Amino acid sequence: MHVIPPRKRKMAADIINTIHFYVLFVHLTLRCSSSFIVNGENYRRNLSLELNPGLNSSLMPLPPGVGLLHVRALGKNDTLHYLLCSQGAPALLLVHTNSTSSKVKVDWPAFLVQNTTGSLKLTPENSVLYSNALVFTRLWEYDDVNDTAVPEHLPPSSFFQPYELQNFTWDDLNKTLDPMAHTALLCGRGASESFSNGSLCLKFSAFDVEGRDQGWPSLLHNANSSQLRVVLDGVVPRSNHSRFSLELQVVGGTQAMSRVDVLQSIDDEYTPSIFKVSQWVSSPVNSTSPVLGYAQWKPVAYRRPSPVFEDATPCRHSTPVPVAQLPPSGLVRAYFGGERQTTGLNMTFSITGDPFYNTTNYLSWTVLVGLGSPPVDSFSPLVLVIMAVGLGTPMLIILLGGVCVCVRKNRPQPQVYEPIN
Repeated sequence: MHVIPPRKRKMAADIINTIHFYVLFVHLTLRCSSSFIVNGENYRRNLSLELNPGLNSSLMPLPPGVGLLHVRALGKNDTLHYLLCSQGAPALLLVHTNSTSSKVKVDWPAFLVQNTTGSLKLTPENSVLYSNALVFTRLWEYDDVNDTAVPEHLPPSSFFQPYELQNFTWDDLNKTLDPMAHTALLCGRGASESFSNGSLCLKFSAFDVEGRDQGWPSLLHNANSSQLRVVLDGVVPRSNHSRFSLELQVVGGTQAMSRVDVLQSIDDEYTPSIFKVSQWVSSPVNSTSPVLGYAQWKPVAYRRPSPVFEDATPCRHSTPVPVAQLPPSGLVRAYFGGERQTTGLNMTFSITGDPFYNTTNYLSWTVLVGLGSPPVDSFSPLVLVIMAVGLGTPMLIILLGGVCVCVRKNRPQPQVYEPIN
């Protein structure tokens, strides 16, 4: 019976232990990544959608182009209310209450006047913890004949008359509302010939659980967030070198969004070639308290509805500045009224060398609006497995190579014939 020497038994055991360690390393990586996903999906809200809450349309028909969408996101002990309104400049209002029975109450005759403060309320009023509104006020078009894509450095003569979104005619939300998908599409058009076959659309999405939108930029959302995709489609530009900027304003209940934080990332898995994310956040001044609310986006827009890599174009924001008066939104004036902290910025699309708008006559940009700290991107399970295999395989090869060298070095050498002198 052949007996394996103790030294070889030890080396074989080392090889087996090395393989076990490698398998355990990959297994733990998979388990950890899976647990991150499961934990992210644990928190869920129950969503319900209603159009024009409390309105008896037979007694009071709405003017053309006016609509109010209310999404109620019910949590375990709180409620989020999203209100998308097309009266005046289109606006999305987010209200967070500490009650599971809070409701929206609208005084419709006063609400339709637009200048009536308090015509839209959340009751009970003392349950409101946080409120903020994002308003789309203007669409700027400028003649970038020198291809600089820096409108703030251009003379006033390079700018065309801006499109005031408060003057747009908006489609009926009832025709595009999808209660099952929790989405709605709000499309508007200006009175000029440029919009004869074109439109500016806002696609609204509410979310009950963590996930990602399938189309780029695939922003990570959670149960405390909603999304707006802005699409400028088929608009006839007023020059052959036209580029666009979108003016945004936010109005806050206690703390408005006052700063934009730009975060770096080493992963572009979900948004190819984009390694940054911008966050327009609301937080107490001179405080270490967490963020109260946010608008989050990636600095990229797309020139086609189903984009490929070449259709991406960078975008950039200006520094937020205080605005002296409330934006021309019927929703904002009805809920906030009076003097509220308002800030605004411009989102400029494209950079030097990129095609002008008339190349495709299409532009889309996506922003996430939510409560609390913005979602943070992390590596997907696939990337974690690739990293585990990529890091673990060389280590395994080195260990196995070292063991093999030791085995060969310690193997008994055969007897060599020595001549007799």
